[in-house]
Amino acid sequence: MINLIQSLERRSLPPAVQAQPIGGGRFDWTMVVLSGALVGGAHLDAWAHEHGRVDTSFFTPWHGVLYSALLLVGAFLIIAFLRNVARGYDWRRALPVGYGLSLVGVLVFGAGGIGDMIWHVLFGVENDLEALLSPTHLLLALGWVLIASGPLRAAWQRADDAPSGLAAFRTVFALTFILSTFTFFTVYANPFTHVLSAGTQPEEGEFVKALGVTAFLIQPALLMGVVLLALRRWMLPFGSLTLLLTLNTALLSVMHDLYIFIPVAALVGLLADGLIRVLRPSMERLAALRVFAFAVPAMLYTFYFVTVLLTAGIAWSTHLWTGAIALAGVVGLLLSYLAAPPRYPTTQFAAPRW
Repeated sequence: MINLIQSLERRSLPPAVQAQPIGGGRFDWTMVVLSGALVGGAHLDAWAHEHGRVDTSFFTPWHGVLYSALLLVGAFLIIAFLRNVARGYDWRRALPVGYGLSLVGVLVFGAGGIGDMIWHVLFGVENDLEALLSPTHLLLALGWVLIASGPLRAAWQRADDAPSGLAAFRTVFALTFILSTFTFFTVYANPFTHVLSAGTQPEEGEFVKALGVTAFLIQPALLMGVVLLALRRWMLPFGSLTLLLTLNTALLSVMHDLYIFIPVAALVGLLADGLIRVLRPSMERLAALRVFAFAVPAMLYTFYFVTVLLTAGIAWSTHLWTGAIALAGVVGLLLSYLAAPPRYPTTQFAAPRW
């Protein structure tokens, strides 16, 4: 009798006392679409800046697209929040698992937008590199990545270890949008937008060469950081890296009207997906993970330099551009040791597995 009473009491409790709502596929895909609109709006605004389509005003059509996307994603999350509170969920757990930080991201992005408007009034409109480093724009970047990473956090915390089919690409899109945030704000050091190695005459000065080589350290770190994070949790389905590399490169290409590297990204993405199928890199297969982490950036920039050679020609010496390829691979390899450190020996005399 006591057990029956306790069971009835539990059933009478509001949902908030029992669990946190589960978003599910429809919620995830809605967030993917809305995040994509936000990413597209940011790149459209950057395109307008690159092509002289903006003036000194904050209120431009390009900002209108960007902040309309923010209003849409904010409205979607707030409606879901209020609906679940009305159903009895505690306000601290009213959004599906993984999406609380996305709502925080909307607030951060909105605060960044208001701050950006004030910043423009006080200090003027930023140009070129300034626009990527101004404090209010970096606040926008923080809000952007918090919003877009919602589907990744949601998938990470679910019991389903290996989502398959179309469902798995909700996570892949989230990874792509996270990477696009990083590449957007580091576009000043990206070989896909600033081809410093191209031409028939080398750029003057060692500093310019050093700046060019730096791009082959930063961008592989961003790319493989995102990919290796995913591989800690899932075996990515075929097509994942093709989508990630191609879409990210296309977004960068539109900003700068430099489309020649989109096929390169698509080809390397296919090869990388093939490597996942063959090597099956994971936390349990460390040797395969190390090979994969080195091979993907090395392949990407090998095909990059081949494309430059066949089109504009390579101004850099053979020592320089082949070394840049090797360094890109080494960056990926070193990151694999952060993602999956060597196992500790199980006995005093056992050797660690490298």
